[in-house]
Amino acid sequence: MDLIAEILISFFLVVAGIFGFVGSYGLLKLRDTMQRLHAPTKATTVGVGGVLIASMLYFLLIDGHVSFHELMITIFLFLTAPISANFIAKTFLIEKRDEVDIPGTQCDFGWSISDDPPNVKDAPQE
Repeated sequence: MDLIAEILISFFLVVAGIFGFVGSYGLLKLRDTMQRLHAPTKATTVGVGGVLIASMLYFLLIDGHVSFHELMITIFLFLTAPISANFIAKTFLIEKRDEVDIPGTQCDFGWSISDDPPNVKDAPQE
């Protein structure tokens, strides 16, 4: 049983290390924000998540008790990484408001933030 547990824990650590390395490499080598956005989110969710899952498995299978701290951190990371990636993408799209700079959506409506905002001068004064 200990050999199987050690192999399983080692597997999660190796996978987490590979994803952490690939995510770091992608963050350095990719050109713009929208391309760079994918690398760190995968490194966070799979890389750090793999280390936390390996730690939870170690405490469960080797020490014999459940580590709720690591479970809560893992859930927090899995919930917040997509939200932070969405915020970064929205910020990028708002910053690059020209239609030429924003990639196409292959939809009839396009990006909702690429529409021109209402003119502040035309707003009624209080």
